[in-house]
Amino acid sequence: MDEPKKKVKLENLPDLLTVREVADVLRVSPLTIKRWGKRGKLPAIRINSRGDRRYKKEAVLWLLGMQSKED
Repeated sequence: MDEPKKKVKLENLPDLLTVREVADVLRVSPLTIKRWGKRGKLPAIRINSRGDRRYKKEAVLWLLGMQSKED
């Protein structure tokens, strides 16, 4: 049996999120998140030799209008 899917909550987001976690929070598909990364709307950090994507919590909150952008 599959484990029940954990709901990602804004108040306890990790500092770096996976494509799936960001998609769940923003209620869009993982493909949309990847497209936004290519367009520069949501920059990804590449980790490990496979180049897995991670997204900063601050960038996700900024997209939601919940945090000012810090450059």
